[in-house]
Amino acid sequence: MTDTRAAALDALRALVGSPDAEFHDGQFEAISAIVDDARRALVVQRTGWGKSAVYFVATRLLRDRGAGPTLLVSPLLALMRDQVAAAGRAGVRAASIDSSNPHLWDEVRGALDADEIDVLLVSPERLNNPDFRERQLPGLLARTGLVVIDEAHCISDWGHDFRPDYRRLRELVALTGDTPVLATTATANERVVADVVEQLRTTAQLGVTAQLGDTAQLGDTAQLGDAGQPRGADAVLTIRGPLARDSLRLGVLRMPDQASRLGWLVEHLRGLPGSGIVYALTVSAAEDTARLLRQAGYDVLAYTGQTENAEREAAEDALKRNRVKALVATSALGMGFDKPDLGFVVHLGAPSSPVAYYQQVGRAGRATASADVLLLPGAEDEAIWEYFATASMPTRARADAVLRELEPERPISTPALEALVDIKRSRLELLLKVLDVDGAVARVRGGWIATGRPWSYDAERYERIAAARRAEQQHMLDYEALPPGAENCRMAYLQRALDDDTAAPCGRCDRCTGAWYPTDVSGASSGVAGAALRRVGVAIEPRKQWPTGADARGVPVKGTIAPGERPEEGRAIARLTDLGWGGALRQLLAPGTPDAAVPGNVVDAAVAVLAEWGWAERPVGIVAMPSHGHPLLVSSLAEALSRIGRLPLLGTLDSATAGSPAGSGGPSVGRLAGVWPAFRVGEELRDRLAETPGPVLLVDDVADSRWTLTVAARLLRQGGADAVLPFALALRA
Repeated sequence: MTDTRAAALDALRALVGSPDAEFHDGQFEAISAIVDDARRALVVQRTGWGKSAVYFVATRLLRDRGAGPTLLVSPLLALMRDQVAAAGRAGVRAASIDSSNPHLWDEVRGALDADEIDVLLVSPERLNNPDFRERQLPGLLARTGLVVIDEAHCISDWGHDFRPDYRRLRELVALTGDTPVLATTATANERVVADVVEQLRTTAQLGVTAQLGDTAQLGDTAQLGDAGQPRGADAVLTIRGPLARDSLRLGVLRMPDQASRLGWLVEHLRGLPGSGIVYALTVSAAEDTARLLRQAGYDVLAYTGQTENAEREAAEDALKRNRVKALVATSALGMGFDKPDLGFVVHLGAPSSPVAYYQQVGRAGRATASADVLLLPGAEDEAIWEYFATASMPTRARADAVLRELEPERPISTPALEALVDIKRSRLELLLKVLDVDGAVARVRGGWIATGRPWSYDAERYERIAAARRAEQQHMLDYEALPPGAENCRMAYLQRALDDDTAAPCGRCDRCTGAWYPTDVSGASSGVAGAALRRVGVAIEPRKQWPTGADARGVPVKGTIAPGERPEEGRAIARLTDLGWGGALRQLLAPGTPDAAVPGNVVDAAVAVLAEWGWAERPVGIVAMPSHGHPLLVSSLAEALSRIGRLPLLGTLDSATAGSPAGSGGPSVGRLAGVWPAFRVGEELRDRLAETPGPVLLVDDVADSRWTLTVAARLLRQGGADAVLPFALALRA
């Protein structure tokens, strides 16, 4: 046994806490390539194989040889927390600089300066923080012993997560010089592997792949040099193993409707082994499902991108300690979350690609003989896929709008820029990252500047990515529709979708052996779920502050909205993303749907919301918004509520501009500027308000930014209404 292998084996056994642990095929080869030869390597191995062991053991050996600390780029807070804990077991001192621990940053920097940290974990976004990039990163790279890029498929345009900050890592790799670089991922097809290898190598020489099925293949000199290393000083060693997970038992259960799917969870979640994860596609679906399951007696918690950091950490700990049956989560609980004995993963709706699906189901059964994985697809899945796909892609118009406002010498903050362009904050931040990576803009102290470098919208590239996404979505639909028979094994299908040519029937999934899961749902469980889905009424919170920069857009307001001009808390039937009424409202309000009178069941739902509102004072009349997209829908709803509630229909606000209000779909200040001049209170409506003192019910179709309702309420209050109670069919957020 070589000195390197003996030391590496000692570190591995300390890491896993077992004196008998041995390396998996490829683990030591990757470690040796990094430690002995300072190579660049890409490790593509299934979840649970031990990719983190490669970089923690390599770090231990490099540090013992006098090398500097490892810089580990990691995408998610949950993953960082697990990695810090795992490092400690190997005697590796790890710390992170991330959004959840700013109070510790100075302490971490001091420990780095004192050489008391072996691994520093950062997010890809942190690399473009001006202070970190300019003051800390150069010195850190000068003494770094190893650079690790975890979840490296995100580097690639072909990866499942369009995350511009990951594309910046190619620049980091170029700055590492002779420092070894390790990239790891569990999910990469041939296109992604080729793209990542291209970004890791320092010359045009080809990377070399060791396709590992067993140890004997490592000596294949057709692929590897005599010493087991890739030929060519700058070649990238790629170690890629089979992706089959013997512990997973896969299945797909298609139910007739939402109530049946949720009813199945209510009835059968308790029968799934151990504790696990129930994935949902949207925040509202995760929160609604968690609420339903808690009401049914389950110990579950919701876990989404909107969950506070402290609550996330507590939820992760509760799941790891089996104090809850499940976390009901969005993809925020995804890559790298480590609970070796996770017993099941259930998907309430399908992810949009086999890559994302394999990542999430791979959380289960990492250290158990068996784990259950079940997909309950929904009719709304494709619409949700399309929404997220379009939200993440930059458009030419938005890019041009941003570049017109930025100057080389005058930094503009993101909030100030938001006040100048009609782009929502989340999309603006994503677009700025894309432009930054492309070199057109730069983030500096004080905000963003234009670099002056030539830039053009790469329509071909974005269409290529969009086409790849459509193909991945079709793969998921095909996965759901696989007919019975071992030749249609679900695990083998996922392997083939990820270009794993070792695919073979697993002998465990519902295509190989038949349905292993119950398919029945009692009327009682469906009834409980159906009642939850029929539940109506979500609050529309009133705006209380005018957006910064309104006066720059010709709107003469700023600061706090005067209490005498703002609306009261309003109500909507449901959010458009809700599991229950969300689907029906999405269809009713979808672009291209003919305008028509409000359906009777929607009127009934609206009446139910009003009946449970609990307002301080009952409205004395109804005012309708002048909808440009759904005038008949809104007017008929106002008339129906007037008739049923025996409230006088006072009239409709007048449209003061032709067409729909400008600024729709943009940020707060843009939307406000668009709707500010769009309405007025006509003389007839003003007279009726004077004759009917008291609160009025303001009826609209969709509440989105809430600026339309805010401006309309202000006009009505100025026109004589004592209070304004906004009511909309749907809340978009």
